Amino acid sequence: MKDSQKIIFMARALKLAEKASGKTSPNPMVGAVIVKNGKIVGEGYHKRAGKAHAEIEAIKKAGQNTRGAEMFVNLEPCCHHGKTAPCVDAILLAGIKKVYVGMTDPNKLVYRKGIGVLRKGGVEVEVGILKNKCELLNESFVKFIRTGNPFVIMKSGISLDGKIATNLGESQWITCEKSRKLVHEMRGKVDAILVGSGTVIKDDPKLTVRLNRRGFKNPIRVILDRRSRIAINSKVFENADRNKVIYVTSPKLSKEKEKRLRDIGVDILVLENKRKRIKLETLLKELGKRDIVNVLIEGGSELNASALKENIVDKAILFVAPIIIGGNKAPGFIGGDGTLKLKDVVRLKNIESKKVGDDLMIEGYF
Repeated sequence: MKDSQKIIFMARALKLAEKASGKTSPNPMVGAVIVKNGKIVGEGYHKRAGKAHAEIEAIKKAGQNTRGAEMFVNLEPCCHHGKTAPCVDAILLAGIKKVYVGMTDPNKLVYRKGIGVLRKGGVEVEVGILKNKCELLNESFVKFIRTGNPFVIMKSGISLDGKIATNLGESQWITCEKSRKLVHEMRGKVDAILVGSGTVIKDDPKLTVRLNRRGFKNPIRVILDRRSRIAINSKVFENADRNKVIYVTSPKLSKEKEKRLRDIGVDILVLENKRKRIKLETLLKELGKRDIVNVLIEGGSELNASALKENIVDKAILFVAPIIIGGNKAPGFIGGDGTLKLKDVVRLKNIESKKVGDDLMIEGYF
């Protein structure tokens, strides 16, 4: 098969995999395409954790056409028993002669073992078609599997001069409607949103997904409130019995407030170190234990500053509006003390940008 054809079929597998964005956690997004005589005879994708894997879906749709066919899959097929049977067994049984794998699985239970089983069974395997795109699609899963910690995205809407509010604290709305809609789509694709008490007190947000489309879930709301300042009647707690809220606080939380929060379904996590502060790195470890694979920070300038200082952020997404706010007291995107010397500044890499309505969306990695 020509390289150009391999790229086309792997790109199709990636497109299928992306259909389940935000739905497969803590599993990766996987798509599979079965090709025979240059034509697609079966395809599928992993729709949700616990459901059939992409390879199984594709094999079922291909039926008898799997004999002597080739499979394209963006992630190495599994070879261990989890909630479903190993995909490599199904591939061997289906009589597929060659498998093109986009990337190896970083999970130690699978890494190169799935490929080994296939080769031992007489199936030819080629690895690395569109490898970079395959890794990018599952960047959250890769970090989570390797470190046990969630992939962290910092998002903010800012003016041209880097402000997130006016001197009076007005921030709704700096960015355009299209940007705000895209943010809701982002919320629907992550496991959790992280905000500080200041954001909840000032804006009283629900932090839910508000779109007129089905298929998007509400993320877990993770609220940092070391000093227990947030009122019980805040909107973020209204539906805690249906959409999970993790309230992160200190041992100073009163027994009365703790009981009231638990009664309405809030999950309370008490974290504080010897310096009387909540370390975000410790919080990430706790979230990882709860199978939270990725987190979107939608906090204010101080939470953003703390996140950068503790070096927990993997990716930044900024929506830059074509407005200038000005003012010495108007908060900027990053608070704290900032960087004193230019040689020590935080630099983003792999920058990409695109227009979203009147705004400019900038993405980059730390």
